[in-house]
Amino acid sequence: MKRRRYCMDVKRLDGKTVLITGGNAGIGKETAVLLAMRGARVIIACRDEEKARKAVREIKARSHNMNVLYMEVDLANMKSIREFSKTFLQKEKRLDILINNAGMPSVLDWTDDDFSMCFGVNHLGHFLLTNLLLPRLRESSPSRVINLTCSSYKYQKLDFQDLNYNLFPFFTYCRSKLANIYFTQELAHMMEGKGVTAYAVHPGYVQSNWTCHFSVLFRILVQVVMFMFFVSCEAGAQTVVYCAVSDEVLPHNGGYFTDCRPAHLRAFARDSGVAKKLWEASERLVKLA
Repeated sequence: MKRRRYCMDVKRLDGKTVLITGGNAGIGKETAVLLAMRGARVIIACRDEEKARKAVREIKARSHNMNVLYMEVDLANMKSIREFSKTFLQKEKRLDILINNAGMPSVLDWTDDDFSMCFGVNHLGHFLLTNLLLPRLRESSPSRVINLTCSSYKYQKLDFQDLNYNLFPFFTYCRSKLANIYFTQELAHMMEGKGVTAYAVHPGYVQSNWTCHFSVLFRILVQVVMFMFFVSCEAGAQTVVYCAVSDEVLPHNGGYFTDCRPAHLRAFARDSGVAKKLWEASERLVKLA
């Protein structure tokens, strides 16, 4: 279970700008290091300034790239996302790669806008952010959007009568990860021929800090399991980097990737009608429509 492929593409990213949400820890930070090592200008977007500044120092030191910076955004707050996007568009002239990495684990909580925390952050927050930054992505074409998802999508289906489902923690997480896949597919469809491609990535089961939202006893138990079976954050970042740099992914626009290769989706997760319906519902929820 621990064996993972590594991205072997050596493409440089000099002159390119990469934005990574949640780039201060876990897979996001490792992705930032790996892309900064290729010469990219890397911006990590997260809500905790202290952790972000510490992460920026580490990324610079490990990558030997000083063109790394932090911008503040809270994906659980639509106003914060709008303010961040406005600032980004004013300051940054390029956006070549957007990596929607930040996410909430299986928790029962609510965002500042009264969305369930998993659906609100994992899907709606990134949906709004991506849409607001699309003008810059199109201007910088060819550009890419990479949405991190999880193979646990297969355990649930979306209920359009209750998109804000928040009853069983694991189920609400699974639904948010399924939403990431539909979002990727519809984004790819809408941007076809416009210079923006999109990919959904399952990074594998990774030894990251997602357990910080749970009790001490739970963290101890899960740490044992993660040590035995889960891969490192560096290994988990490989497929993200692969989709960010490799030309091999281009024929699979809107596709689902794991272990540095395209992967099969369950039939219900390939329903273009559901993807379009979710896009339209999401537009209404975040007040884009």
